[in-house]
Amino acid sequence: MTEKEKRDAGELYDPSALLDELNRSKELCFDYNNLRPSDSEGMRRLLMHLLGRVGENTFIQPPFWCDYGYNIETGRNFYANHGCVMLDCAAIKFGDNVFVGPGCGFYTAGHPLDAGLRRTGLEYAKPITVGDDVWFGGGVKVMPGVTIGSGTVICAGAVVTRDIPSGVMAGGVPARIIKKL
Repeated sequence: MTEKEKRDAGELYDPSALLDELNRSKELCFDYNNLRPSDSEGMRRLLMHLLGRVGENTFIQPPFWCDYGYNIETGRNFYANHGCVMLDCAAIKFGDNVFVGPGCGFYTAGHPLDAGLRRTGLEYAKPITVGDDVWFGGGVKVMPGVTIGSGTVICAGAVVTRDIPSGVMAGGVPARIIKKL
C-alpha cells in the first residue's frame, strides 16, 4: 500500500512521501495569495486548479493556505475570510451557503499520541464535513473527523473536537451546544 493509499484509508502514513503534491499546492496558494485584489478572474481560475470542487460563487479572501487542495470541495455561495487554513490530508467538504470568518482553520491531519511513534513523523487524516447554511465566527478551529450539521452557527474562537448537529449554536473550547436555533 502506498503512503497516499494509507492516508486515504485513515491509517498512519509518511507525509514526506507526498512532497511533490504538497509543493504543487503551496505554489498555487502562493500564486493565489499574490494576485491583485481586483483580479477576481485570476482568483477563480487558480481555485479551479487548486481545489477538488469549486461551487458557484465561491470566494476565498487571501491569504489562504492548504496542503493538497484537491481534497477540498465547496458548495454554492461559499465565502472564507482572510487567513483561512485547510489542512486537507483527508476530504474537507462544505455545503451551500457556508460563511467562514477570518482566521479559521480546518485540520484533517493528526499525529500519534505516543511520543516515540510521533517522532517518526507519521500522521493520520480524518475527513471534515460541513452542511448547508453554516456560519463559522472568526478564529474557529475544526479538528479531524468532525461533521457539522446544516443551519448551525459556530461561535468565534471555538475549537470543534466532536460532531455538532444541525440547527444549533455551539461555542467554547471544546465547542459545546449553547442553544438550539
